[in-house]
Amino acid sequence: MKKRTKKRIEYTDEGIGDVRVIDDFLPPPEELAFREETTKVTIGLSKSSVEFFKREARKHGTPYQKMIRRLLDLYVMRHRDSGRHRTPTR
Repeated sequence: MKKRTKKRIEYTDEGIGDVRVIDDFLPPPEELAFREETTKVTIGLSKSSVEFFKREARKHGTPYQKMIRRLLDLYVMRHRDSGRHRTPTR
């Protein structure tokens, strides 16, 4: 096993060079806590789909329902204005 030696940081009393101030681009906290209005629905999903989302949600530390909701939201965003509204055939 290789032994690591700590390199000591040496500080100097020098200028830091040209400094440029940038505008604050981060959103305020109230925008970070944004919750979109949701509607409760009951839906039957295949057991394998639910197991998949639960497994992936555990890996990423998020609720599986949130992942499913996000997937549906992305689908809607992509197809909402696409002009490809088709009536499904049965």
